[in-house]
Amino acid sequence: MDAEEARQVDATLRLLGIPGIVAPEDPDNAAGVWRVYDSPVPSTRKDTTADILAAVVAQFREAGPEPLRRADGGPTRGSIIPPNGN
Repeated sequence: MDAEEARQVDATLRLLGIPGIVAPEDPDNAAGVWRVYDSPVPSTRKDTTADILAAVVAQFREAGPEPLRRADGGPTRGSIIPPNGN
């Protein structure tokens, strides 16, 4: 994830009460890839991104196991493929 996505992940973790430190992989390169760690100390931290993302998904599944629906009843995802003229 990039810095903007990291900001959003950090806000979501705080909102859900899930512990984690969102920081760049390379502490000297804030424009690089970001991850979620168990500690702010670069020399001892462990990458917990996969575990944290699974915890976020679990929180949302508990809140409502059904997929989100649009208020107007339309499709929530998919593609419309126009006819090819045949």
